[in-house]
Amino acid sequence: MPSSTSEPTVILVHGAWADASSWARVIPLLQRAGVAVKAVQNPTTSLAADVAATRHALDQVTGPVVLAGHSWGGTVVTEAGNDPKVKALVYVAAFAPDAGESTGDQVAAHPAPPGLSTVSVDTTGSLVMSVDGFLHNVAQDLPEEEVRVLAAVSPPLGASTFGDKVTQAAWRTRPSWYVLSTEDRAVSVELQHELAGRLKARTAELAASHMSLLSQPQAVADAILDAVRAVRG
Repeated sequence: MPSSTSEPTVILVHGAWADASSWARVIPLLQRAGVAVKAVQNPTTSLAADVAATRHALDQVTGPVVLAGHSWGGTVVTEAGNDPKVKALVYVAAFAPDAGESTGDQVAAHPAPPGLSTVSVDTTGSLVMSVDGFLHNVAQDLPEEEVRVLAAVSPPLGASTFGDKVTQAAWRTRPSWYVLSTEDRAVSVELQHELAGRLKARTAELAASHMSLLSQPQAVADAILDAVRAVRG
């Protein structure tokens, strides 16, 4: 049965080449603040599949939702966030396409970040991030041992995923927060600044890698909690 509460629930959506454990350091901080949290486990095979997984999580909640997405997860929450339960959106070093726009369109509009050079195609035609990519471009501000674990659990990304277009952009009708990583080597910092402005988002800038949710979890949790407070009114 779906949980019923008037208190906001936070639903967290991870990015490409990652899983729900990306949020492992943010989740306890939210829980200590008395907030109900659910992290979605995306298949990262297509936008439609990831949106379906996120909508399944939304279906388990009857009260208001703060929906947060990291990286590719920003595209997912932009589409899935059109659910009427979603009252606020939080983007963490994330994409945020408009209607008719894809993640790939946003990537192509700016000089390619170094992380794209460490992506290759596997034997099934899916996209994979190399260990060196994780070490130097994705999570360069985390201990090497920890980064190698991230690489080991990294799932492949469907080859056509970044070409999938958003049909309706939830940020057009909902307040947004943006946590920007100034040392990001996986998603263009220039793009992040542009998106924070386009979304008219309440913005926090962190001197962090793409994985700020692991390297600076308190700052990421603070942005999410700010959204929760706004939803509570």
